[in-house]
Amino acid sequence: MFDAAPIVLQRTRGTADVGFAPDGRLSRLFQQGSAKAMLPRTHGDHPEVVFLNTAGGLTGGDRLSYSVTVAPGTRVTATTQTAERAYASAGGVAEVAVTLDVGENARLDWLPQETILFDRAALHRITRIDLAPGATCLFAEMITLGRAAMGETVATLDLVDRRIVTRSGRPLMVEPLRLSGEDLARRDPAGLGIATALATIALVGPGAADALPALRRAFPHEAASAWDGRLVLRALSPDAHALRRRVAALLEHLGGGPLPRVWQT
Repeated sequence: MFDAAPIVLQRTRGTADVGFAPDGRLSRLFQQGSAKAMLPRTHGDHPEVVFLNTAGGLTGGDRLSYSVTVAPGTRVTATTQTAERAYASAGGVAEVAVTLDVGENARLDWLPQETILFDRAALHRITRIDLAPGATCLFAEMITLGRAAMGETVATLDLVDRRIVTRSGRPLMVEPLRLSGEDLARRDPAGLGIATALATIALVGPGAADALPALRRAFPHEAASAWDGRLVLRALSPDAHALRRRVAALLEHLGGGPLPRVWQT
């Protein structure tokens, strides 16, 4: 009798790499696999790039990477076309790597839409942001546990989400986040409590701390702190849609203008 052939599951692979010249024009575009980068026509004063995972989501064994390079003196906004979804894993973890290089006196706003985690998801993500002297980055990350409208809950999870910000290779911020099923089961005030969505927003660059007083006047109930060229906000909510609206308002305030159109759909 012949032995049954092992089942080999299809896995997603994708890489998208975009570079911008000093005048804001596209200087590099590389796309491979499921990762795509789109450059919509905008009416603003700086370009936008929108990343897309055409696989429709991530599961164990998938590999995805996005990267942006911004030339000195240039401003760019980068986002994702929709929320990323991490589905239940049948084995292994999904890995996502984001690499952002911001040139001297340049600015990058990295504003991905939320990541939705499903029960039994396994996602390991690392975001590396390197700033040259005088450079600024505004970035946000929002995570949602399941879809409340569908009655979904998340009990088993393997999330490792790291954000590392450096200036000329020197660490400025290291943001490690680890969530497991044990963390979700606690549901105490020291953890998530009743929250099903969480977000971190940070502005890193010259004068970032000076933006705190105006932020507190506009959003007096938000948890924010600032020190030595960094401004950081953190938020939890039992309502993912409400948190998304709060995050959008905060990003528009810190970014000085409307969010990319994909956020408004």
